[in-house]
Amino acid sequence: MAQSCSAPFSVQQIAHLQEANDRLQAEKEQLLAEKLLLQEELKELKRLVFGQKRERFVPATPPNQLSLPLDPPSIKPAEVVYQRVQYERVMLKAAKVALRQPFPSHLPRIDIFIEPSVDVAGMRKIGEEITEELDLKPASLFVRRYIRPRYVSLQETFHIGELPARPIEKGIPGPGLLTQLIYDKFVSHLPFYRQVQRYQQLGMKIPPSTLEGWFEASCALLEPLYEALKVRVLASSYLQCDETPIPVLDKLKKGETHRGYHWIYHGVESKLVLFDYREGRGREGPLKLLKNYHGYLQTDGYAVYEQFEAREDIVLVGCMAHARRYFEHALDNDRPRAEKVLLWMQQLYALEREAREQNLSAEERYGLRQAKALPVMEELENWLLAERLQVLPKSAIGKAIAYLIPRFNKIAMYLEDGRLEIDNNLAENLIRPVALGRKNYLFAGSHVGAKRAATVYSLLGSCQLQGINPYDYLRDILQRLPLHPVNKLEELLPPFWKPANIPSISQTT
Repeated sequence: MAQSCSAPFSVQQIAHLQEANDRLQAEKEQLLAEKLLLQEELKELKRLVFGQKRERFVPATPPNQLSLPLDPPSIKPAEVVYQRVQYERVMLKAAKVALRQPFPSHLPRIDIFIEPSVDVAGMRKIGEEITEELDLKPASLFVRRYIRPRYVSLQETFHIGELPARPIEKGIPGPGLLTQLIYDKFVSHLPFYRQVQRYQQLGMKIPPSTLEGWFEASCALLEPLYEALKVRVLASSYLQCDETPIPVLDKLKKGETHRGYHWIYHGVESKLVLFDYREGRGREGPLKLLKNYHGYLQTDGYAVYEQFEAREDIVLVGCMAHARRYFEHALDNDRPRAEKVLLWMQQLYALEREAREQNLSAEERYGLRQAKALPVMEELENWLLAERLQVLPKSAIGKAIAYLIPRFNKIAMYLEDGRLEIDNNLAENLIRPVALGRKNYLFAGSHVGAKRAATVYSLLGSCQLQGINPYDYLRDILQRLPLHPVNKLEELLPPFWKPANIPSISQTT
C-alpha cells in the first residue's frame, strides 16, 4: 500500500502566505473603516432629508432624578370582595372665560355712534356699551403734488418756492414708496416681480426694471451711511463673525450662478451688525476688513479665522454651539459618550440662562462662571483627553472629539470675561433674513447687487438689534439724507437716530 505524505512548506512559502495574510487583514480593516464611514454618511444624509432640523437634546435619564424600584415589594395578595355601589353623577358646566385680549392702544380708533331707533328726547344717558372690531385698510398709492405759484416782480425777476429735498432727484417715487419697495424685498422677502403684481392690483403698472432702478438709487443714497456704520462696528471691542452663501449671476459663468458670501460682523455691545459681501470665502475678506481691528473675535471653527492667532491685538474666542452640534450628531453612533458630553454642555447653558434671567452684570456673570462653569469645563477637558484614544478616528464620536480638543482653549475663553457669550448664536440669528430671502428671490443679479443687499441687511439688522421699526427708520432717513451733512452721518445710525418731525401721509394728502 502506497503511503502519501505532503511535503512541508518551505520558509519562502510560509513568508509569502504570511505576507498575503497581513495584506488581507489590512484590507479587511480598511473595508471595515470605509463601511463605518459610509454608514455615518448615510445616517447624516437621512437626517438632512428626513430628520428634524432642531438640535434639542433630551437625556434618556434626566439628571438628578431619584431612582425608583422596578420590582414591587412582595405583599400577600388580599382577598377580593365584590360589592355593588350605586351613585348619581352630576355634570357641572364650567363657566366660559373670555380669553380675548384688548387691542393695542397705539392702533387708531374710528368711533361710530349708533343711537336707538326710538325717540330719546327727554331720556337720561346712563352709560354706553362699546364693541370693538379689528379691520384693515389695504395699502394704496397716492400722488403728492407740490404746487408752487410763480411770481414776477416789478423789476421783471421771477420768484417760486423751492422744492423740498427728494430721495431721487427729479424721480417720481417718494420716500414712502421707496421704503416699501426695500421693506417688501428684504423684510417680507418679496422679489420685484411680485411687487410689480401688487402695484398692478393697486392700479399702477410699474416695470421691474423701474423698480430695480429705484432700488439702485436708494442704495446709492444709503452707501455713505453704510460706511459710517462700518466704522462704528469696527470700533467695537467684541465682534462675532460668521458667513453665509448667496448665489450671484455672473456674466463669466454661463448657465450657473457664482457662489458669493455675505460675511457678518456683529458688535455685541454696540448692538450693530455689518454685512460685508465678498466674491469668495477666502481669508482675504476678513483680513482686509479687520486690518485695524483689536479686541475679542468670536467665530466658529472655520480655518480662515486662524490667521488672526498671530496678532497680539486680537483674541480669538470659540463657539460652544458648533462643538455641541458634532456630539448631537454622534448620538446614534456612541450614545453613552455623546450623551455624557451633552449633559456637561447642558449644565453650562443652564448657567448662562440663569445669568440672563437674573440680568447679571458682566462682573457678576464672570464670578458665576468661575464658581460653577470652570469645574465643569475642567472635567470635560480631562474626559476628552482620556477618551480620544478609545474611539475610532473616523467615527462620528471620534470626529466630535477631534473637533473639540484643538478648539477647547478658544471655547473656554468665554470664562475669562463676563462680556463674552458662550457661543456665536447671536451672529447666526442675524443670518436668517438672508436665508429666507434666498428661497424667494433665489439669487442676486450681480456682484454689485449683492453689495447693495449687504447695505440694506446691515441697516435693517441694526434696527432689529436696537428695537427700531425698520419701516419708520428707512422712510425717515431716505427723506433726510439728501441734505444731511456728511460729517454728521453718525446721527442717523440706529443707536443715535431720532425721528424728524415729518408730516404723516394723512397730513400731506
